[in-house]
Amino acid sequence: MGEVVNLNRVRKDRARAEKKADAAANRGAHGRSKAERTKTAKERAAADRLLDGSKLED
Repeated sequence: MGEVVNLNRVRKDRARAEKKADAAANRGAHGRSKAERTKTAKERAAADRLLDGSKLED
């Protein structure tokens, strides 16, 4: 007999590879990862609150 292939493993590996490729393409299109964009947005919001004289809550 030939090599035994675990089809569930193959499917998971393929899905993982596709997800990773999509994330890489998304970073390339936007220049930054989603986490980086979120961090920047939070920093901007904190700066706006400081400039408005509001307290920082996060």
